[in-house]
Amino acid sequence: MADEQAQPQLALERIYVKDMSLEVPGAGVFTKEWNPELDINLSSNAEKLDDDHYQIILTVSVTAKNADEAAFIAEVHQAGIFLLKDIPEDQIGQILGAYCPNVLFPYAREVISDIVTRGSFPQLLLAPVNFDQAYAQSQQQAQVGAEGNA
Repeated sequence: MADEQAQPQLALERIYVKDMSLEVPGAGVFTKEWNPELDINLSSNAEKLDDDHYQIILTVSVTAKNADEAAFIAEVHQAGIFLLKDIPEDQIGQILGAYCPNVLFPYAREVISDIVTRGSFPQLLLAPVNFDQAYAQSQQQAQVGAEGNA
């Protein structure tokens, strides 16, 4: 029995809002017809807490411009603590870079919608994001960059 391999474990142990903000630079935006242009940025960061735990922070920033004037800037740092135990080394990058942000995104999406609505703007529902595709693209870009520097 001693030579049996331990079963891999992956679990979300805690989810929380690490930081959130809404900035409305000027009240003039409320006197104009609402036809915003949105700029949405996503990023994630993984930090190893101990041998089996990682903190993943998904940052979602939304900047809305209306009539060439900044209407609002909303940002949330949605965090989660994930247990990764006995996971094969070659799978950890995919889990931290795609799976975990995918789990956190619905929570971040809800916070963005909530703070934008509380700022007296129409509800903002962000479209789903394919984090697996985004992770694959970032890996390809990193590989191309490494080959270009070689």
